Amino acid sequence: MKKNHGPAFRAAQLDLARCPVCKGRAVVKGVFHDLACVQCNASGWIAAETGESLPLEILVTQLSIRLQAADQQIEQLKSGSLMAGPAAQYEHNNRRGAGGSNYTGD
Repeated sequence: MKKNHGPAFRAAQLDLARCPVCKGRAVVKGVFHDLACVQCNASGWIAAETGESLPLEILVTQLSIRLQAADQQIEQLKSGSLMAGPAAQYEHNNRRGAGGSNYTGD
């Protein structure tokens, strides 16, 4: 086993699960108003392996990692880089037609 000194170079992404108490809403129904869920530190997420709430420092890091991945996926979908096949030919101008217009070969 290799010895490690100091913190890890990269933050590892942990598996998160929705809190079973608040069902991911971060609040529970009180008698008169909603209360912050104490099971998940009012985040709606718990550690999937242990079922325990994460410390706030780790929770913020894990949610940031997930948000960055979701933002990257949204940008890929917006740019259309995932489009392939015949549909991609119709969406982008290849400047092969008359006057630099799009030529599809139809």
